[in-house]
This record gives sequence, C-alpha cells and structure tokens, in this order.
Amino acid sequence: MRRTHSVVTPGNHDGVHLGHRALIDAAKQTADAEGWQTLAMCFEPHPTAVLVPERAPVLLTEMRRRVELLKGAGCDDVVVLPFDSEFSKMTPDRFVERVLLEACGAKGVVVGPDFHFGHKRSGNIHTLQRWGAREGFTVELVQPVMYGGQAVSSTRLRHILGEDGNVEDAARMMTRVHETTGLVTRGDQRGRQLGFPTANLAVEPLQLPKDGVYAVVARILDEPGAALLHGVANLGNRPTFEAGHSIEVHLLGFEGDLYGKRMRVGFVARIRGEAKFDGLDALRQQIDRDCDQAKNALQQMDPELVRWI
Repeated sequence: MRRTHSVVTPGNHDGVHLGHRALIDAAKQTADAEGWQTLAMCFEPHPTAVLVPERAPVLLTEMRRRVELLKGAGCDDVVVLPFDSEFSKMTPDRFVERVLLEACGAKGVVVGPDFHFGHKRSGNIHTLQRWGAREGFTVELVQPVMYGGQAVSSTRLRHILGEDGNVEDAARMMTRVHETTGLVTRGDQRGRQLGFPTANLAVEPLQLPKDGVYAVVARILDEPGAALLHGVANLGNRPTFEAGHSIEVHLLGFEGDLYGKRMRVGFVARIRGEAKFDGLDALRQQIDRDCDQAKNALQQMDPELVRWI
C-alpha cells in the first residue's frame, strides 16, 4: 500500500550513530518543510548475513531497539524490509519503482556517498539521480560525519568496542552509551560470597565491549519508570576461578531480587582489563577499588549519553 509522501533514508542504520543522524536530520529538514514524512528504511537480516554469511558483522543493535532509536532521532516511521536471496536479485530500477516510489511514496531520498543498492550493489547515487529527474523526487547526498579525523561508521564502532573496549568514544559517536540487554539468571553466587552480589546476564548476540571491567548504568525493563541504577560490570572468563565467560553486574547500593527480570546495561567507562588474582582477599580488594573508580566515572558522565537506557 502506498504511503503518504515521504523523504526516505535507506540503509542498515546499525547503531544509529552520528552519520545516521546526519542523514535523518537532512531528510527531516526537507520533509518538515513540505509536510511530508521522514522515513528510515532498514533491512533484516543484514544483507551480508544472506549474501556472504561468513563475513556477517556482529550487530550493534537488534532491530526492535533500532526502530526505537531511529524514531527518537526524528523519524516519523521506519520501514523494515525482509532481506533474502530473492530480494537480493532485485534490479536497482525495480527497487526504485517498487520500494521507493510505490511502497514509500518517496519525494526525496537522502543517502551517503557509499550507498549502493540492487543486485550486486549495481545501483548508486547516479541511478537515484536519473530516476529522480524522471519521477520528480530529490536526491540529497550527505557526507560522512568525522570524529577524531576518521568517518563515523558501524564498522569503526564494532572495532573500537570489540578490539579496544573504548566505550567512551563509542558513546560520543552514537550520542548515547553502548548497551546490552539480557535476562538475569542464577549464577554461582561467588559475588555474594565476596560481599559484592552480582546479576548474571544472559544477553542478546550483539556486539559487546572487549572483556574487562566497566562503570555502567542499568535499568530494569520489567518495571515501568524504574530508576536508573549505577554499577560495575565484569565481562570475561573470570580467570581467578576459571569459570567461563559471563557478564556480571554489581549494582551499587541496590538490594532486591532480580532473577528472571530483563535489564538493560549501558557501558559508561572502561576501568581495567581482566586479571587473575592470588586468592579471594586480593580479588575482594580489587573489586573495592573498581567500585570506587566506577563511582568517580559515573559522577562525571554526561547525562545526555545515558538518557536512552
């Protein structure tokens, strides 16, 4: 069914970072001036997962959350197109006709310079411009947003999170702290024995920061209006106990039963890497220092970066 007129920005929009927000801002400026919709378009699963599965990226955001963030960034609606082998064979011309014009009612299209579409990525901005001249829609090219001398991209974010654990720069590039969501499950109770009870998270298969200890914020999603909590998270293999990989969150000053509840955790600052300790006393002392460092980092955080948790 044809939609009302819209300005469309198509792409994967994984992470909804500064580059994606620049596209949305440009689309919204035109759409608002004309009384049209600002429309983001995404593909699920990620096209690479269908075309070259062994090269499929670990995603920064699952689709339901991505839609929330895109709407929060200014989109009136988000179209999620199922991507499969048949869809991948669609020619660029057919994509413009069927998807942009018929399904989206596009009167404007906003893309970055590396946008390609259609079978074997054979369509590009010149294809769009040719169709725009024929069908009466505008095509706007938005240049990449730079941060630290390099373009902001989902690929760059995956690298600095997974390889460096640099959650601080990632937050600035996404205008929000990187997050993960999971179900609190019963662990081995070692944290409680140490005097630092932890919530063990069974998380979604998304990009996590490099193993280590982080200052975090958290929110219990099963409780509408729940307060933002502060804490310390440990990601890794717990080498002191050789206990296997886990994500454990100690919530500062929190008392209560979290088992079976869903919790979203945002990574504010990296405190240290993983380490093995000679006994429980040494580990307990280090956790105490970790909590102090986390408190300091959380006191200095920008409230705007945690408002989406």
